[in-house]
Amino acid sequence: MQRMNIDDVKKLDQKKYREQFQCFLAEGEHLVLELEKAAIHNTALHASELYVTDHYADWDTRFHKHRVSERVMQQLSDTRSPQGIVARVPISALTQLPRLPRAIYLYEVQDPGNLGAILRTLGWFGGFECLLSPGCVDPFNSKVVRASMGAIFYVPLVLDADIQTAARQFKHPACLALSGQPLDTHAFRDADCLIFGNEARGIPDELLQASGAVAYTIAGSGQIDSLNLAATVNMCVYELMRP
Repeated sequence: MQRMNIDDVKKLDQKKYREQFQCFLAEGEHLVLELEKAAIHNTALHASELYVTDHYADWDTRFHKHRVSERVMQQLSDTRSPQGIVARVPISALTQLPRLPRAIYLYEVQDPGNLGAILRTLGWFGGFECLLSPGCVDPFNSKVVRASMGAIFYVPLVLDADIQTAARQFKHPACLALSGQPLDTHAFRDADCLIFGNEARGIPDELLQASGAVAYTIAGSGQIDSLNLAATVNMCVYELMRP
């Protein structure tokens, strides 16, 4: 990870600078603790660096540590009342993880809270990578990182993934649709890539058809016509992972 001065680090709240410097910020004690845990097995995370105020000056860490003033910490922080500890994390440490046998493919998902919650689910169960299409919310956005509760450090990420390429990589792609087969159909347990669309628009029919994904549905009362995206992913992943 390249050396950066503090003025450059302050710019990492903007996507263009995260892309330029190929790193992002993870703020708060909980996220830093999760980063420390993940670094035990992912040595690429050892390049992470910490920025701390006097309150965390004695924090025991494997990472290089910089002490900064309260004023600088306020400028680094994405929250109104900073805890006083922020990590700068190399993006490559998360995009070059070993590929996994199952995946979630997200098409133009926009809500950072949804993406963070999905990563949290994948981190909990393990065994899934997360493929993000062009046009998805940046997974290194501070809101996504915070909503993931540290799961982002454990889930392999594939950026700008093409849906047809993803469908060719996996033998049994599946998607959700109101007219699909029941989710408890035995064949669903063979799915190795679950495809989900934009919160409002879904996925264009021609792309979904080209993917060859088999459609399944989550049975409901019929009183409303949709489920929250993150909740849908939760249920599907649980169904795949249950004994």
